[in-house]
Formats: sequence, C-alpha cells, structure tokens
Amino acid sequence: MISKHISLEEATKSPTAIRNGIKNIPNEEQLNNMKIVAEACFEPLRVWYGKPIKVNSFFRNDELNKLVKGSKTSEHVKGKAIDMDAGSKEENKKIFEWCKANLKFNQLINEYDYSWVHISFDLGHNKNQTLVIV
Repeated sequence: MISKHISLEEATKSPTAIRNGIKNIPNEEQLNNMKIVAEACFEPLRVWYGKPIKVNSFFRNDELNKLVKGSKTSEHVKGKAIDMDAGSKEENKKIFEWCKANLKFNQLINEYDYSWVHISFDLGHNKNQTLVIV
C-alpha cells in the first residue's frame, strides 16, 4: 500500500502501459515520493470527503509519460503528483476547493473544467500554485 486508501497497483496502473507492454514500476525514490504525496494530500482529502476518490493517474515512468503526451517536467514521473476524480465535475470542484483551502501543495490544477483534479507535493518546495488547463 502507498497509503491507507491507495494501493501500489492503483497508483501504477495504466491502460496505456498495459496496451503497450510497459512495466510502470517506480524505483525506491519514486515510491518514497508517492508515499509522501499520498499522506500529505490524498489522505487528508479522503478523510474529509468520506467516500472513495478515483486515482486516474499517479506514477508514470518516462516511457509511459511520453506515450500519454505528459509534460517533460511532469511531477508524475517523480511520483509527486496524483490526478483524481470524485465522480463528476461538481464533486471535483468540491475537492479542488477543499484542497486549495486546506492543504499545502506544489500545484493544484483544475483540468478541463473539473474533468479531474491534479495535485502535486514537493517536500520543502511547495509553491501552493493553482492553475487551470482548458
């Protein structure tokens, strides 16, 4: 388990990786980063929200990140970012606003009108930057 509510399988699973035969396995440093962001951001949110939140994307190795056209500087590659979906744009807006008001984070991104929420955490280097991708 990465944290109480996120399994390693959930944190590394990717249909794109499966289709392309990519082994999306974090190294020790990436795994440690994953545990830190899960404990600092996901778990407090999950406790407040009180019901499951889907992890759309967590860890992506370099090869997978290229295939999904992720940013070359993506925090997902370092194991420092989670894309989450609470089931609807309305629910995603709620979790976005709660994270913004209650958590320390590096970046919090409203992606495509709350289609999902991205949060990253960088121990000691958090900017609390909120962004919108349209």
